[in-house]
Amino acid sequence: MTSMNMNLLIKPKFNKTVANKTVTIEDKVKRIARGDEDLRNELLEDYQPFIKKVTSKVCNQYIDHSRDEYSIGLTAFNEAINQYQEGQGSRFLTFADMVIRRRVIDFIRKEARQNRYVFLEPEETDEEGRLEDSFAEQQAAISHYDQQLQVENRVYEIEEYQELLKDYGITFKVLSKNCPKHIDARENAKQIAQLLAEDEKLAGYLTEKKQLPIKDLLNMVSCSRKTIERNRKYIIAIALIYIGGYTSLRSYIEPS
Repeated sequence: MTSMNMNLLIKPKFNKTVANKTVTIEDKVKRIARGDEDLRNELLEDYQPFIKKVTSKVCNQYIDHSRDEYSIGLTAFNEAINQYQEGQGSRFLTFADMVIRRRVIDFIRKEARQNRYVFLEPEETDEEGRLEDSFAEQQAAISHYDQQLQVENRVYEIEEYQELLKDYGITFKVLSKNCPKHIDARENAKQIAQLLAEDEKLAGYLTEKKQLPIKDLLNMVSCSRKTIERNRKYIIAIALIYIGGYTSLRSYIEPS
């Protein structure tokens, strides 16, 4: 058999192997983390439609390349590439969606505050004070819009948090059943969760193994193993709120 014929036999087999290997976006993000900047640029280019879609949804209007909100969304997507860690409970695009939403909402709030301050010092008003009335209307509109953004952000965080809990075998129904009944026990569990979340090593163990590092926790707190195990799901759920940076949900769990 000639060399050319041998190559013809080998080539289809090689291509089939390559074709069967699926490269996920999470794989690409890991390559970027190892220094592949060309792939980063490629990802930023390929996912412009995704960035526009998320940004437009937050702004409730179509956002194109010329808008500042799009630039914020693009920067946020790049931030998500830098911050994403496999095993943290969500897929990359879900994580990127969350980061983009938060950054765009922060930008809108900042712009609203700046516009308000500019309007605070009018040069003149008419005899009937119409400019002052306009300012009051603007204040009310900004306040209403800000409240809507907060509600939307809270709803999104709840949905994202609910999906994250599933990776740990926890649902809201299960969580309500496992919530400590006594206030002291509940506050103690919250403090344990916060200690866990603030310790990089323990937080990493939880997100990677999907289990509580009970042995390490026992060296940090004064309660028994039985107490931690009894409140295991509740502690995990609270710790994930801190680890995931769910700012809208923290008001519900901060120790009183």
